[in-house]
Amino acid sequence: MSAEDLEKYETEMELQLYREYRDIVGQFSYVVETERRFYLANGVDVQVRDSDGEVYFEVRMSDAWVWDMYRPARFVKNVRVITFKDVNVEELDKPDLRLPEEGPFGS
Repeated sequence: MSAEDLEKYETEMELQLYREYRDIVGQFSYVVETERRFYLANGVDVQVRDSDGEVYFEVRMSDAWVWDMYRPARFVKNVRVITFKDVNVEELDKPDLRLPEEGPFGS
């Protein structure tokens, strides 16, 4: 396989992964970024750990999807990540779950 073929393959895989992400993102509550991977999850627990003055993060996720084009099974029940780098956790906005502004529940 030539370098050009490999680049084309990786581009196609990234596009396929993005389409999958776009189709499933609404099923999850959190986006989690570590130095190595990107995750979608419905449960996230981040703990700061200290081992002999060395600080690291332990991130546990449940009902998760892993952004990794080389991984055939991206949906996983539980994930545990240990990292010495930053961890970013964001709660996803669920606009389809908002109450209507008009009607019995509106203000």
